[in-house]
Amino acid sequence: MEKIKIEKIATYMAGFGEGKYRVEAVAVTCGKDVAVIAGGGTDYHIGAAVLAVPRPSLADPSRLSASSSVICVTGHKDDEIAKRAAQSLASYLGCIVTVSAGIHVDNASSEDISIIEQYFNIVLEQIKIQLQRHYGNNKSI
Repeated sequence: MEKIKIEKIATYMAGFGEGKYRVEAVAVTCGKDVAVIAGGGTDYHIGAAVLAVPRPSLADPSRLSASSSVICVTGHKDDEIAKRAAQSLASYLGCIVTVSAGIHVDNASSEDISIIEQYFNIVLEQIKIQLQRHYGNNKSI
């Protein structure tokens, strides 16, 4: 049986916030592609999973955009942040990206949701910086 050769597997972690506003993520490179798992709040879980594939932008074919497929657990609302993150990373890095997200706070107010979204975006930027360093000039950054 032939051995599988795996190259460039690495993990990167980021986190921001405290208590019920804590958001954390880990990114795992798999060759040229990336898988991200993000959780936070008071109950980390898997609420949605998104697969994003880079493609030329419909508005400007000289720029990268991304198309995505979303699977969401019934009753969860993690699909929107997971979709934005997956599409952002896929178009930024020029590779296939999966994002699994699950952030929960009981009886979250609109202010709670806003804070969590801000912190999620900060964590996403931290992950982008680490991945840019990992891939260097090999990606469409």
